[in-house]
Amino acid sequence: MKPAVAAFDQFSADYDRWFDTNQDIYKGQLSCLRSHIPSSGTGLEIGAGSGRFAAPLKIRYCLDPSRQLLLIARQRGMETVQGTGESLPWRCGVFDFVLMMTVICFMDSPDEAFCEACRVLRPGGTLIIGFFDRNGEIARQEEMRSPRGQFLRYAKFWSADEVRRSLARSGFTAGEIREDLHGISLAIAQKESHP
Repeated sequence: MKPAVAAFDQFSADYDRWFDTNQDIYKGQLSCLRSHIPSSGTGLEIGAGSGRFAAPLKIRYCLDPSRQLLLIARQRGMETVQGTGESLPWRCGVFDFVLMMTVICFMDSPDEAFCEACRVLRPGGTLIIGFFDRNGEIARQEEMRSPRGQFLRYAKFWSADEVRRSLARSGFTAGEIREDLHGISLAIAQKESHP
Protein backbone atom coordinates (compact mmCIF):
# COMPACT_ATOMS: atom_id res chain seq x y z
CA MET A 1 0.00 0.00 0.00
CA LYS A 2 1.27 3.46 -0.92
CA PRO A 3 2.24 5.60 2.09
CA ALA A 4 -0.33 8.29 1.19
CA VAL A 5 -3.16 5.73 1.03
CA ALA A 6 -2.03 4.24 4.35
CA ALA A 7 -2.11 7.73 5.92
CA PHE A 8 -5.63 8.39 4.61
CA ASP A 9 -6.76 5.01 5.93
CA GLN A 10 -5.14 5.52 9.33
CA PHE A 11 -6.31 9.13 9.77
CA SER A 12 -9.64 8.97 7.90
CA ALA A 13 -11.54 10.52 10.83
CA ASP A 14 -9.03 13.43 10.99
CA TYR A 15 -9.40 14.00 7.25
CA ASP A 16 -13.19 14.06 7.44
CA ARG A 17 -13.22 16.26 10.55
CA TRP A 18 -11.13 18.93 8.71
CA PHE A 19 -14.24 19.93 6.75
CA ASP A 20 -16.15 20.58 9.97
CA THR A 21 -13.39 22.65 11.56
CA ASN A 22 -12.73 24.64 8.36
CA GLN A 23 -16.32 25.43 7.36
CA ASP A 24 -15.56 28.77 5.66
CA ILE A 25 -12.95 27.26 3.34
CA TYR A 26 -15.07 24.19 2.65
CA LYS A 27 -18.23 26.20 1.88
CA GLY A 28 -16.25 28.52 -0.38
CA GLN A 29 -14.83 25.58 -2.33
CA LEU A 30 -18.30 24.00 -2.64
CA SER A 31 -19.75 27.26 -3.88
CA CYS A 32 -17.03 27.60 -6.49
CA LEU A 33 -17.49 24.01 -7.67
CA ARG A 34 -21.29 24.35 -7.89
CA SER A 35 -20.90 27.01 -10.56
CA HIS A 36 -18.95 24.54 -12.74
CA ILE A 37 -20.68 21.21 -12.07
CA PRO A 38 -23.36 20.49 -14.70
CA SER A 39 -26.89 20.68 -13.28
CA SER A 40 -27.83 17.34 -14.87
CA GLY A 41 -26.14 14.19 -16.07
CA THR A 42 -24.14 11.41 -14.47
CA GLY A 43 -21.01 12.34 -12.56
CA LEU A 44 -17.97 10.65 -11.06
CA GLU A 45 -15.59 11.96 -8.43
CA ILE A 46 -12.09 10.51 -8.67
CA GLY A 47 -10.29 10.69 -5.32
CA ALA A 48 -13.60 11.31 -3.58
CA GLY A 49 -12.30 10.58 -0.09
CA SER A 50 -15.15 10.63 2.42
CA GLY A 51 -17.65 12.10 -0.07
CA ARG A 52 -17.48 15.64 1.31
CA PHE A 53 -17.75 17.09 -2.22
CA ALA A 54 -19.68 14.34 -4.01
CA ALA A 55 -22.58 14.26 -1.54
CA PRO A 56 -23.56 17.96 -1.56
CA LEU A 57 -22.83 18.25 -5.30
CA LYS A 58 -25.06 15.22 -5.98
CA ILE A 59 -22.29 13.23 -7.67
CA ARG A 60 -23.46 9.64 -7.43
CA TYR A 61 -20.25 7.67 -8.08
CA CYS A 62 -17.10 7.90 -5.95
CA LEU A 63 -13.70 6.30 -6.49
CA ASP A 64 -10.85 6.38 -3.99
CA PRO A 65 -7.95 4.06 -3.02
CA SER A 66 -8.66 4.48 0.73
CA ARG A 67 -11.04 1.84 2.04
CA GLN A 68 -11.64 3.75 5.28
CA LEU A 69 -12.60 6.98 3.52
CA LEU A 70 -14.95 5.09 1.22
CA LEU A 71 -16.73 3.63 4.24
CA ILE A 72 -17.53 7.18 5.33
CA ALA A 73 -18.61 8.14 1.78
CA ARG A 74 -20.92 5.12 1.68
CA GLN A 75 -22.56 6.34 4.90
CA ARG A 76 -23.29 9.58 3.01
CA GLY A 77 -25.18 7.55 0.40
CA MET A 78 -22.52 7.43 -2.30
CA GLU A 79 -21.93 4.49 -4.63
CA THR A 80 -18.27 3.75 -3.93
CA VAL A 81 -15.54 1.86 -5.74
CA GLN A 82 -12.04 1.31 -4.37
CA GLY A 83 -9.41 2.05 -7.01
CA THR A 84 -7.15 4.67 -8.55
CA GLY A 85 -7.72 7.34 -11.17
CA GLU A 86 -5.04 5.83 -13.37
CA SER A 87 -7.14 2.68 -13.96
CA LEU A 88 -10.89 3.34 -13.89
CA PRO A 89 -13.22 0.31 -13.77
CA TRP A 90 -15.91 1.83 -16.03
CA ARG A 91 -16.50 1.44 -19.73
CA CYS A 92 -15.94 4.26 -22.21
CA GLY A 93 -18.26 7.23 -22.43
CA VAL A 94 -20.52 6.65 -19.42
CA PHE A 95 -20.13 9.95 -17.53
CA ASP A 96 -21.19 13.49 -18.37
CA PHE A 97 -18.68 15.04 -15.98
CA VAL A 98 -15.78 14.02 -13.75
CA LEU A 99 -14.53 15.87 -10.67
CA MET A 100 -10.98 15.52 -9.30
CA MET A 101 -10.74 17.66 -6.16
CA THR A 102 -7.27 18.10 -4.59
CA VAL A 103 -6.23 14.60 -5.66
CA ILE A 104 -3.72 14.96 -8.51
CA CYS A 105 -0.98 15.84 -6.01
CA PHE A 106 -1.26 12.27 -4.63
CA MET A 107 -1.29 10.47 -7.99
CA ASP A 108 1.60 8.58 -9.53
CA SER A 109 0.59 9.81 -13.00
CA PRO A 110 -1.91 12.63 -13.48
CA ASP A 111 -1.40 12.14 -17.26
CA GLU A 112 -2.78 8.60 -17.01
CA ALA A 113 -5.63 9.74 -14.76
CA PHE A 114 -6.59 12.50 -17.22
CA CYS A 115 -6.50 9.96 -20.09
CA GLU A 116 -8.75 7.65 -18.09
CA ALA A 117 -11.12 10.52 -17.25
CA CYS A 118 -11.26 11.37 -20.95
CA ARG A 119 -12.02 7.74 -21.80
CA VAL A 120 -14.98 7.44 -19.43
CA LEU A 121 -16.45 10.83 -20.40
CA ARG A 122 -19.01 11.17 -23.17
CA PRO A 123 -17.99 13.41 -26.11
CA GLY A 124 -18.27 17.01 -24.92
CA GLY A 125 -18.08 15.91 -21.27
CA THR A 126 -16.49 18.13 -18.63
CA LEU A 127 -13.51 17.49 -16.35
CA ILE A 128 -13.28 19.74 -13.28
CA ILE A 129 -9.97 19.67 -11.39
CA GLY A 130 -9.29 21.42 -8.09
CA PHE A 131 -5.57 21.40 -7.29
CA PHE A 132 -2.96 22.97 -5.05
CA ASP A 133 -0.89 25.06 -7.47
CA ARG A 134 2.85 24.66 -6.90
CA ASN A 135 3.12 28.45 -6.94
CA GLY A 136 0.11 28.96 -4.66
CA GLU A 137 0.04 29.88 -0.99
CA ILE A 138 -0.88 26.42 0.36
CA ALA A 139 1.91 24.64 -1.54
CA ARG A 140 4.48 27.29 -0.56
CA GLN A 141 3.49 27.09 3.10
CA GLU A 142 3.56 23.29 3.06
CA GLU A 143 7.00 23.18 1.42
CA MET A 144 8.37 25.35 4.26
CA ARG A 145 6.71 23.34 7.07
CA SER A 146 8.79 20.98 9.11
CA PRO A 147 7.55 18.41 9.58
CA ARG A 148 5.07 18.56 6.72
CA GLY A 149 1.39 17.79 7.36
CA GLN A 150 0.14 14.25 7.83
CA PHE A 151 -1.36 14.17 4.30
CA LEU A 152 0.43 16.84 2.27
CA ARG A 153 3.83 15.37 3.16
CA TYR A 154 3.05 12.87 0.36
CA ALA A 155 1.96 15.50 -2.15
CA LYS A 156 3.70 16.49 -5.36
CA PHE A 157 2.47 19.92 -6.37
CA TRP A 158 1.80 20.82 -10.01
CA SER A 159 1.87 24.22 -11.70
CA ALA A 160 -1.07 25.54 -13.73
CA ASP A 161 1.03 25.24 -16.91
CA GLU A 162 1.85 21.58 -16.15
CA VAL A 163 -1.84 20.81 -15.61
CA ARG A 164 -2.78 22.62 -18.84
CA ARG A 165 -0.17 20.70 -20.87
CA SER A 166 -1.17 17.38 -19.33
CA LEU A 167 -4.83 18.00 -20.20
CA ALA A 168 -3.91 18.78 -23.82
CA ARG A 169 -1.89 15.53 -24.05
CA SER A 170 -4.85 13.60 -22.64
CA GLY A 171 -7.53 14.51 -25.20
CA PHE A 172 -9.04 17.64 -23.68
CA THR A 173 -9.48 21.03 -25.29
CA ALA A 174 -7.52 23.84 -23.67
CA GLY A 175 -9.00 24.33 -20.25
CA GLU A 176 -9.73 27.47 -18.31
CA ILE A 177 -7.66 27.72 -15.12
CA ARG A 178 -8.77 29.99 -12.30
CA GLU A 179 -6.25 30.52 -9.56
CA ASP A 180 -6.42 30.98 -5.79
CA LEU A 181 -10.05 30.10 -5.14
CA HIS A 182 -10.29 29.40 -1.42
CA GLY A 183 -6.83 27.84 -1.39
CA ILE A 184 -7.02 25.93 -4.67
CA SER A 185 -6.74 26.49 -8.40
CA LEU A 186 -9.52 25.20 -10.61
CA ALA A 187 -9.13 23.78 -14.12
CA ILE A 188 -12.16 23.20 -16.36
CA ALA A 189 -11.62 21.16 -19.53
CA GLN A 190 -13.89 19.62 -22.17
CA LYS A 191 -13.52 16.32 -23.98
CA GLU A 192 -13.68 16.96 -27.70
CA SER A 193 -17.17 16.46 -29.15
CA HIS A 194 -16.00 14.64 -32.28
CA PRO A 195 -13.97 11.43 -32.54
